[in-house]
Amino acid sequence: MTEMLATPDTAPPVEVDGLCRSYGERVALDGVTLTVRSGELFGLLGPNGSGKTTLFRVVSTLIAPSGGSARVLGHELPSESIAVRRGIGVVFQSTSLDVHLTVRENLVHQGHLYGLRGAKLADAVERELERVGMTERARDRVGELSGGQKRRVELAKGLLHGPRLLLLDEPTNGLDPAARRDLWDHLSSLRAEGVASLVTTHLMEEAERCDRVAILDRGRVVALGTPHELRSELPGEVVTIEPRAADRVDTLRDAIARAFEVEAQSVGGVVRLRTSETGAGAGLVTRILADFDSDVASVAVGRPTLEDVFIERTGRTFA
Repeated sequence: MTEMLATPDTAPPVEVDGLCRSYGERVALDGVTLTVRSGELFGLLGPNGSGKTTLFRVVSTLIAPSGGSARVLGHELPSESIAVRRGIGVVFQSTSLDVHLTVRENLVHQGHLYGLRGAKLADAVERELERVGMTERARDRVGELSGGQKRRVELAKGLLHGPRLLLLDEPTNGLDPAARRDLWDHLSSLRAEGVASLVTTHLMEEAERCDRVAILDRGRVVALGTPHELRSELPGEVVTIEPRAADRVDTLRDAIARAFEVEAQSVGGVVRLRTSETGAGAGLVTRILADFDSDVASVAVGRPTLEDVFIERTGRTFA
């Protein structure tokens, strides 16, 4: 049987294999391999310097990789960058809107860049204005809008030409919680249209809304899967203890480890330990407070989070 080759219309939106990128002697990406599927909301999660923005810049054709391979919508990078740009929408971390133009004028100008004219352009503008709830503000100058409203226009601009892949770099920076939820609701709605979204973020609650997440650290993928899959890798509960004296964190860690015969870490100025069973954390908290009350400022217990996954894989916090 003849193997069916993927075409630009059927290929995964993003495929990177062993991707590397260096800036002089500094390695920003070190063998990254991942695939973004059609209609998937995919998150790149990591602290500053983890490589997520560099990966975003490679996929959006802004920079070329130093090694490995990258295919976007079935096209090789960097040799087929022009074809890639026709099929992607991009929302940058910094605004790319002209604040002196109206909302509608910004969208019309974007459409002209993609060769849209006449009725086709007018229909696309109205469709995207309605999608992001900005129809009533279409005649307002962008400079008069709130941060959340500007982000809505950025999203409409990125979707105007009907891309299969939307790339967003820290899109909620500077937004209030309500505007953040609003933006993520819009991204979630794109799944039904088959539009894939690749989003960089350093916020755990945003990564939890993604279909799958790649956690990056120092240019490498340290974890990849659905948020549920990643959290499920850590059974039990996580107990976090803040010492009264910051310089006593290692001493408190060792004392707790000896007293309760558990493995404990001092990470980010707190003592962290994990129970093997759900429900065991409450009893451990009671014993810690009974034995170490004078040394403990606060103690908390909860189910493992994506940050716990990061700590488990790297031994460091997100800070």
